[in-house]
Amino acid sequence: MRDPSPTTRQSGGQAAEPYRWRWLILVAMLVAEIMDLLDASIVNVAGPALEDALGATSAGLQWVIGGYALTLGAGLVLGGRLGDRHGRRRMFLIGLAAFTATSLLCALAPTIETLIVFRLLQGTAGAMLLPQGLGLLRENFSGPELTKVFAVFGPVLGLGGIIGPVLGGFLVEGDFFGLGWRSVFLINLPVGVAALVIAARFVPRKPGDRTVRVDVTGAALVAASCALLVLPLNQGQEDGRPLWTWLCTAASVAGFALFAVQQRRTAAAGREPLVTPGLLRKPAFTVGLGGIALFFGGLVGAQLVLTLFLQLGRHFTAGEAGLGNLPLAVGTAIGGAVSGAFLADRIGRKVLQLGPLVQLAGAAVLWFELDRLTPDSFSIRDITPGVALAGIGAGMVIAALFSFILAAVDDDEIGSASGVLSAVQALGGSIGVAVFGSVFFAPARTGDFVGGFHRALIVQAVLLAAFLAITFLLPRKGRPDDEQHGVDTAPHAGTDADPERHLAV
Repeated sequence: MRDPSPTTRQSGGQAAEPYRWRWLILVAMLVAEIMDLLDASIVNVAGPALEDALGATSAGLQWVIGGYALTLGAGLVLGGRLGDRHGRRRMFLIGLAAFTATSLLCALAPTIETLIVFRLLQGTAGAMLLPQGLGLLRENFSGPELTKVFAVFGPVLGLGGIIGPVLGGFLVEGDFFGLGWRSVFLINLPVGVAALVIAARFVPRKPGDRTVRVDVTGAALVAASCALLVLPLNQGQEDGRPLWTWLCTAASVAGFALFAVQQRRTAAAGREPLVTPGLLRKPAFTVGLGGIALFFGGLVGAQLVLTLFLQLGRHFTAGEAGLGNLPLAVGTAIGGAVSGAFLADRIGRKVLQLGPLVQLAGAAVLWFELDRLTPDSFSIRDITPGVALAGIGAGMVIAALFSFILAAVDDDEIGSASGVLSAVQALGGSIGVAVFGSVFFAPARTGDFVGGFHRALIVQAVLLAAFLAITFLLPRKGRPDDEQHGVDTAPHAGTDADPERHLAV
């Protein structure tokens, strides 16, 4: 049977008809994205179950949760380049099959050590899978339809982030068929297989560009530098911060500096670097990378601490802890809706300064709410105002942050910039898990869970203050939504649209 074709040429030189099954491509892409979002957050509520079943330590839990984000972030830009070279359909199918298979391996893991290894492999598979989605959509949608596609993406992906802890809690507490925590990974099997069938049948074949070179050296430097950074953060607290942790951190800094030099030399030699070197010479973009890492590190870390506090400190079940995240999720949705609908357009960059101030206010309210808690009784209502207020501030920033950073780069650099920002976002989350986990568990080991939460709030306040300072260096206006990933909806006379390279969602 002949493969479906994305376009059908009409006689007389008329424009090509849109690909008939293009909306099924959108379904497959959304499923893949939601699987990633679920796996990034669904494991948070499985911590106590992993402790009971596999004897996981605090460092082990941090690796299970943050290790996925580590390999995902380290490989995102490389995954985009592999899609450019070998074809996005092929890499999407390989990545989706690998993601589904590693999910099964995670579910079957007999020890915490093997689970950590499988989570690292799962993140690697996600890095091969996710960058292909945007390019495939751009190959099959154009003009107003492409704008509609992006309009669908936001709410659906936001929903995926919200339901992760809730679904995880439901699966762990339900203990269906006696699977317990393993069900949070097994849920990917039917979803992944269905997405594979749809993608294999309806995503049209389009060959990659074999002239594209993959910068393996640059990719190896990024992976090694990321690992050297996260390893001491996850393991150092448990080992008492010995000398090797400081040596690893220093080596990580040196590795990232070497990567920047290597990228410039690769470009100067006429070869294609992993990251467009011009990006690293733009001050607003480079400080924006720092802002992304600070903000998402604090956000992901604080959400983890909230879940741990509810389960370990207040003895919530997994299901109750999942529902306990709803005030944060609802607040984030409200803040994002307000910011995206009109606030960012009206006040520009100030929305990025108002957001962290609202978050800080929420953290202050939460601090005093924690002080008023009694050992005998506790309800999620006791901390809902502070958590929800912090969520509103976070949503205001999330809805606008990428557009303001991307406004600092040139049009031909948008694809590469988007990939780098997404990678830094994932890595920031991994570092946040390590830092906040260590800060919380230090006093929590002695039973002082409120003290651990207080310390986490102090760390978050410091990160938000640093982020607030960085926002003054960003452009005053954001980039329009349809240009944030290198999208060009204008017609190209005589040529087919060539999707931007280095794409990552």
